[in-house]
Amino acid sequence: MKILNKIKNWLYALEIVITVIIVVLIFFIAPSSNLWIRRKWAKMQRFLIGYKIDVIGSPDPRANMIIANHQSMLDIMALEDIHPANICWIAKKEIEDLPFFGNVIRIPKMISIDRKDPRSLPKIVKLVKERVSQGRVIAIFPEGTRGNGDKILKFKSGANIIANKLNLVVQPILIIGSRKILDSKSISINPGTLKVIYMDIVDTSNENWLDDTRAKMQELLEDNLTK
Repeated sequence: MKILNKIKNWLYALEIVITVIIVVLIFFIAPSSNLWIRRKWAKMQRFLIGYKIDVIGSPDPRANMIIANHQSMLDIMALEDIHPANICWIAKKEIEDLPFFGNVIRIPKMISIDRKDPRSLPKIVKLVKERVSQGRVIAIFPEGTRGNGDKILKFKSGANIIANKLNLVVQPILIIGSRKILDSKSISINPGTLKVIYMDIVDTSNENWLDDTRAKMQELLEDNLTK
């Protein structure tokens, strides 16, 4: 059984690589259709993994920034699948710097951030302003890294700075169970149900709004894990 699981996981990893290559090639051919392509790819991954999404709450049409906890690359797949807006992800520069595969950031006009260079923030703010003016919804994982799923890690200040400078309307999203379904480190897959909870819009006039939001997300996470 362990051997079969390993084979299944390796086949899925191979599928990811092959389909991302295909997606990038289609991006080159039809860059203006990248949103449609991204959504179709995300839905295909849901079918192949065999997982379901339980959505609680709904996207607030006023929100032009979403912040979510992060456990797995499944978080990105799921939000690309279900969120109605054209998401603009703020991603690590290391992804954009990848030969060929970096086009998953460049062609859809996502935003990459160099976490080692604090001087990059003004450029990020400018790009976010531009994307929002185009009707995009900015998406950021304020933890800055993947957690293990049972705790919301400390939030970095970037989301706070960007939202406050541009007066963005922020909606938190709590994602539960993604790492159990797809562990990004081992590329192990286990069909199950992913829970996505759209929380209420945040009052960003409160200077502690980011820390307060993290605390609310942690409380909601604990409530759901004990059910």
